Amino acid sequence: QLQPVESGGGSVQAGGSLNLTCSIPGLVVPTCGGGWYRQAPGKERELVARLSGDGIERYGDFVKGRFTIFHDKAKKQITLEMISLQTEDTALYYCQAQIWNAPWGRCVNIDWGQGTQVTVSS
Repeated sequence: QLQPVESGGGSVQAGGSLNLTCSIPGLVVPTCGGGWYRQAPGKERELVARLSGDGIERYGDFVKGRFTIFHDKAKKQITLEMISLQTEDTALYYCQAQIWNAPWGRCVNIDWGQGTQVTVSS
């Protein structure tokens, strides 16, 4: 079963930056796009950034231009570059990838990964 693997999380001070990467081991079909979501303790999972197959980007309201999502089609990776991190950005960050399903003729979501922890201290 295909599952994304998130990496790049860590602990930084407020104002710092991190780059998160989502890859899918064993994937042989193209990726279409995907997104990053996050969940802080006691809160619901929320959208951070999403990039559709036709290149449309969508960001959570809290991003305010600090994060950028990229889709490297050759590497089949989805990255999230984060700058000006704030303590409120502390959460477990998950990737949701979309891959091409040839029999269905469309892109489909695959299972969530385990997430990568981002901790921002003041």
